[in-house]
Amino acid sequence: MTKLRLAIVGAGPAGIYAADILLKAEKQFDVSIDLFEQLPAPYGLVRYGVAPDHPRIKGIINALRDVLDSGKIRLFGNVSFGRDITLDDLKKHYNAVIFSTGSIRDASLDIPGIDLPGSYGAADFVSWYDGHPDFPREWPLDASSVAVIGNGNVALDVARMLAKHADDLLPTEIPENVYAGLKASPVTDVHVFGRRGPAQVKFSPLELRELGELKDVDMVLYDEDFDYDEASKAAIASNKQVFVIDKVLTQWRARETGTASRRLHLHFHAKPLEITGTFDESTNSARVAGIRYERTEPDGEGGTRGTGEIREIPIQAVYRAVGYFGSPLDGIPFDEKRGVIPNREGQVIDDNHEQVHGVYATGWIKRGPVGLIGHTKSDAMETIKHVVNDQANWWAPAHPDEAAVVELLESRGVEFTNLDGWHNLDQHELGLGEAVGRTRIKVVERDEMVRVSNA
Repeated sequence: MTKLRLAIVGAGPAGIYAADILLKAEKQFDVSIDLFEQLPAPYGLVRYGVAPDHPRIKGIINALRDVLDSGKIRLFGNVSFGRDITLDDLKKHYNAVIFSTGSIRDASLDIPGIDLPGSYGAADFVSWYDGHPDFPREWPLDASSVAVIGNGNVALDVARMLAKHADDLLPTEIPENVYAGLKASPVTDVHVFGRRGPAQVKFSPLELRELGELKDVDMVLYDEDFDYDEASKAAIASNKQVFVIDKVLTQWRARETGTASRRLHLHFHAKPLEITGTFDESTNSARVAGIRYERTEPDGEGGTRGTGEIREIPIQAVYRAVGYFGSPLDGIPFDEKRGVIPNREGQVIDDNHEQVHGVYATGWIKRGPVGLIGHTKSDAMETIKHVVNDQANWWAPAHPDEAAVVELLESRGVEFTNLDGWHNLDQHELGLGEAVGRTRIKVVERDEMVRVSNA
């Protein structure tokens, strides 16, 4: 029987789900799947993109673990596509490749002052507090008043992590260096800015509710933002999610404030115009000093328009949480405007819109950074359908035997990790946490992750 040797680049949910769906699909051939991951550990954004105080969301790891532990998939961690293994290498050893590398860069925000010192991308901050091995161990938490630009779940995660008292994060798997940094933070006020009204936000009710559970943090809302137009009222009446969000915000508006040591302000109908700066003599350069924004109003059709009223709030740091953006891969077509691999239902296409045989995409690098885990599964099903049906156009690898890939990586001196290595690291981190009464303490340094994995 024909055998499909498949490489999947990216061992996050998208890649793992694609592997699982292919293994369970009806097909006229056997399957051998190798997962390549640039980090020493699997699970992608579930491990490095979800806030540590989200245990419910991190529970998805249990399902992913079951797939990896099925014994039907090999994992090669700490392997970078384009450096340790190339597209030409994959063509020599596999019939096809699926790229599921996600979107890990911050989308840009084109307003004056956004590049001033003290201005950060939310994705970078998330990677820091999640202990991503390729980010610095320290983060400049020296601001008492901070702005977060965006009205999606990432914006709320960032705002919550900034406002939350560090000791309340100790039951989580927060890395030691992150706890120390947040513990020393002088923050008193976190301001979240969104250009639309409360009935048009993009965050989920679950994320919103978690803000209101913060200890010693006042939720500050402004009555002027809740003068709903008819379109907003209709959205609240017809959409259950919008109804719940409005209910939560209404409850917060009735709360007494003024006793907490920290405040989290939600500014709706606030379109950022500029990040203003001031000269810092200690660094001999400018840095963030304020955010200027325009008040917006409902346009009667569910959108907003500017009012011409300009306001400014003093801040010392700003985080943009306006979306993620994909990164190009060596030898693979890339859409620079959308930050994705151009494709038709997961079949990668070139600049002439012709299919690139043997090359597929799934997850955020396929469709952009939208949707939740459920979308990732349906996305993978669509891609796998084409992998199965494209058998006539698969590559014809010269060295398809499974041992050849191991020999290739070893010949290049790549210190790759495998599934047994992940189990070693997993148990090590759990042990570090258990020793101090915590669930887990992440190992952050890449070299240490590899050492523990391969011990």
